[in-house]
Amino acid sequence: MAKVDIFSLIRSRYNAFTNTEKKVADYILENMKDVIYMSITDLADACNVGESSVFRFCKTMKLKGYQEFKIALAHSLSLDDDTSQISGEITLQDTIAELSSKILNTNISALTETFNLINVKDISRAIDSMVAAERIQFFGVGASLMTAMEAKNRFMRITNKTECSIDSHLQIMSAALMSEKDVAVLISYSGSTKDTIEVAKVAKEKGAKIISITRFAKSPLTSYSDINLLCGANEGPLQGGSLSAKLSQLYLLDLLYAGYFNRTYKESILNKESTAKSVIEKML
Repeated sequence: MAKVDIFSLIRSRYNAFTNTEKKVADYILENMKDVIYMSITDLADACNVGESSVFRFCKTMKLKGYQEFKIALAHSLSLDDDTSQISGEITLQDTIAELSSKILNTNISALTETFNLINVKDISRAIDSMVAAERIQFFGVGASLMTAMEAKNRFMRITNKTECSIDSHLQIMSAALMSEKDVAVLISYSGSTKDTIEVAKVAKEKGAKIISITRFAKSPLTSYSDINLLCGANEGPLQGGSLSAKLSQLYLLDLLYAGYFNRTYKESILNKESTAKSVIEKML
């Protein structure tokens, strides 16, 4: 899409907006740097309007939807930035030493916020569900698929009941074969990824327990979830797949892994020894 100044566009069309659209526009203009990290549900709640009203606002702006609006917003915020920001506080003028410090702080901040968002009861419930499940399936698309595959790799060392399909068609088929004895762990930063939401819907219809790992407490994904585990990294629309977001997701998955290991210690320690021995010959 062409780079446009979203703020000039809003102001130029302001008089043509409905009263509801004006509420959305006013909030965006007053909170532009916060909106870039908000889900469509967060923005709708902040404006006291429905999600459909935010979507209509985007369509009135001749944008395909909310994600395209956020990309346009990110471009617009950078237009007035003389330091040519790449992401967050990182600039083209940074030295290697400055980059090292800023990236370290970003990652520490993401992990610390995730730690502060942890609900011990929800983590415990999630672990109980995974221990009791016949099968545990990890789902995600794009960057979140990489995280789901890492979770599969982690858990397969101590249990043979985990699965992770890498194709969206295979994922939806796997969800269609789930039952009330299974657990689906769905990973999506935004909670608005269409393929992941469709998997959650199908798995829910089959009675599976749904655990979501996401940034936002309110999103289309969490509406299907039984347990929501929140990660704390802020990721703008031009920073998709950021490592700080991935780290915060992996932190939660490692916590689930450690809890699962502790509650199934005898079985897990034997399986860990067996899987470790199986790859010894592959190493020099």
